[in-house]
Amino acid sequence: MLPMGNVLHTMLKTAEETISLGRMLSGCLQGRGHVYLYGGLGAGKTTLCRGILRAMGYQGAVKSPTFTLVEPYRFERGQVYHFDLYRLNDSDELEYIGIDDYFSDQNLCLVEWPEKAKDSLPAGDLDVELSIVGKSRCIDFTPNSDFGSEVLEKLKQRLSG
Repeated sequence: MLPMGNVLHTMLKTAEETISLGRMLSGCLQGRGHVYLYGGLGAGKTTLCRGILRAMGYQGAVKSPTFTLVEPYRFERGQVYHFDLYRLNDSDELEYIGIDDYFSDQNLCLVEWPEKAKDSLPAGDLDVELSIVGKSRCIDFTPNSDFGSEVLEKLKQRLSG
């Protein structure tokens, strides 16, 4: 892991490492925030989301909600909404599902393929760029808000400790 200014860059070799990183990230998020996940097919976006949800106590299957656009997860301490916008044809479609209702300060929203609806989504707290490099996954975290910066600092501390 190599902190680069206000960006965190890390390389992971296995899906288990990605899930573990998601678990750490979950502890830093404390069940809230807007996390935007970028990367091609198979880059590990859903695997990272699986780790976040596992850390919150969810043990069921976690798959991309490609056809439903959003999958809700309810927890004692709040709600998580996992979006997959890969098949979104027009960002106006998000108005039909009441997109604004999901993005409250008390909810955690994990959004895969946010670039498909950039003009319809609120500002994100943390951008996560995942890419495949050989047999490894490269993950870059970039904060976009004060909360995102706090999350990133906590994540850096957890990774170095």
